[in-house]
Amino acid sequence: MYAFTYNRASGLRQATNLLGSLDDPKLLAGGQTLLPTMKQRLASPANIVDLNMIEGIADIELKGRSVVIGAMARHAEVANSPIVQQNIPALAYLAGLIGDPAVRHRGTIGGSVANNDPNADYPAACLGLGATIITTKRKIAADEFFKGLFETALEGDEIITKISFPVAKKAGYYKFRNQASRFALVGVFVAKRPSEIRVAVTGAGGSGVFRVTSFEEALKKRFSPKSLDGLTVPANGLAGDIHGSAEYRAHLIGVCAKRALEAADK
Repeated sequence: MYAFTYNRASGLRQATNLLGSLDDPKLLAGGQTLLPTMKQRLASPANIVDLNMIEGIADIELKGRSVVIGAMARHAEVANSPIVQQNIPALAYLAGLIGDPAVRHRGTIGGSVANNDPNADYPAACLGLGATIITTKRKIAADEFFKGLFETALEGDEIITKISFPVAKKAGYYKFRNQASRFALVGVFVAKRPSEIRVAVTGAGGSGVFRVTSFEEALKKRFSPKSLDGLTVPANGLAGDIHGSAEYRAHLIGVCAKRALEAADK
């Protein structure tokens, strides 16, 4: 690693002030992306601002018809939370698929959403459920939050504090994962809400997580795997790499969407 200055924030106000005043700061939540990239010298921030001593931003609560998860909640806590399991079981299932036990016990939901890795699972849940990302400044709808590969609507001195997930009538998630990294080669989250159907895809987009409107329109008539028979997603604009071509990912989107729908009916 390069030399850097470590700053431990005791509260959100202090963390925000540090972000606004320090030279080239980076937030440390779970550290599952930041620390490896620093070790590989792919990132060299001058200042680290550690959020781990801040109280009250890791709670998981049911508020009305939404599950509200604090940004510092670990993946394992989301997966094992009775509140999440009972109200949005697909979200608990998704969290249990992330990485391995070491990653799940350190990584945080806020860190993952802020990082917006194009192969991460949580962005699909946020977009699929129509979540609201709550920060130290404002509330941002998931449709407006994810801007591209590793890009979000967050400002430089803005910190995610919690994420509010509306409870869906039905929801399911399925991913075809890279066996080495356990990231999603393709992951699809489907949700049936009182007012709409949402289908969100991670792992396949050339610009990150995205919705498949053609699938959503078909599922409005019947929320069933059969409704997607004969429908495809164009390969143009999808990601392609050594793990799978754009055409292969386009095929997997249809497969994963049907399996997510099957999971939603269980």
